[in-house]
Amino acid sequence: MHFNHVYLDELGYELPSEVITSEDLEARLAPLYQRLHFQEGQLEALTGVHERRFWPADYAMYRGAVAAAEKALERSTVPRDAIGMLVFGGVCRDHLEPATSCAVAHGLGLPAPTQVFDLSNACLGVLNGMIQVANAIELGFIEAGLVVSCESARQIMDLTIQRLLAQGDMETFKKTVATLTGGSGAVAVILRRADPGEPGHRLLGAALRNAVSHHQLCRWGPDTGIPASAPHAMETDSVGVLKHGVTLGIETYRDFQQQMGWPADKPDRIICHQVGAAHQKTILQALGIPEEKDFVTYPYLGNIGTVSLPITAAIAHERQCLAPGDLVGFLGIGSGLNCLMLGFQW
Repeated sequence: MHFNHVYLDELGYELPSEVITSEDLEARLAPLYQRLHFQEGQLEALTGVHERRFWPADYAMYRGAVAAAEKALERSTVPRDAIGMLVFGGVCRDHLEPATSCAVAHGLGLPAPTQVFDLSNACLGVLNGMIQVANAIELGFIEAGLVVSCESARQIMDLTIQRLLAQGDMETFKKTVATLTGGSGAVAVILRRADPGEPGHRLLGAALRNAVSHHQLCRWGPDTGIPASAPHAMETDSVGVLKHGVTLGIETYRDFQQQMGWPADKPDRIICHQVGAAHQKTILQALGIPEEKDFVTYPYLGNIGTVSLPITAAIAHERQCLAPGDLVGFLGIGSGLNCLMLGFQW
């Protein structure tokens, strides 16, 4: 797919103040470590995650999304009353009904004609939301749109630790170690209509593929309310996700390169979904992308689900790691399995 009139206007993000280190989690898991003869530092060694952040226990997801969006709107060229579509793309939502986006739109004071809805697709929710907004802009339905998300790992982390201490076996640890990388945060992305050649971050196109035969490799449920109204469990076949995710990533990246028409040495920079050290190293080697082209946040933010990729892009832009004119790839993958890659001229 290709876009001619869509620009990424602004990014905003919000982070919780409470920092949780991998050492903190290991202290809570001390009885399990003793039982399984684990050494201290095992969690960081396995995942590359040193720390992550947690919202307060009673924090509502819409609050983080509003805070991130306000920051984006303050810096944006788009007036608030020009937002024609608002998408909340988070896995974590405040209720099954109504859509969390309703509370976000109310908190932002968006106008009545704004299309407001939630979109859920594991860690790809924000990228899928960006495509929805981009299509609406390209077709002339709206002039600008806003995609937001807020994720919380506190409750699922607490439940996972309780489960590990109660069951205390290696098999359960293998199924839940990915959950221990989880972090919390919020992000907002503003897209607007502009003509080709105008200065800014132009969305050039995207490519996507699925491998839905592997939809059972990672599951979190049963309901979506945060805090949950029923016991949650999250299990990940980390080896299977990595193996089949890399295969899907290679296939999608091949399509992406063809769609963009970029030479083999492009893009100049990439932003990937933030999973952990093993995933990053394996996928970059498989795609033939030098590590220096990547920008990572997982060592100090962990995996924030839908927030991870766009918040990493926001921080990379903030630190001037994305230069004007750079060809930039947003490389996303999520449970399901689904893969979506977006190409920008920064």
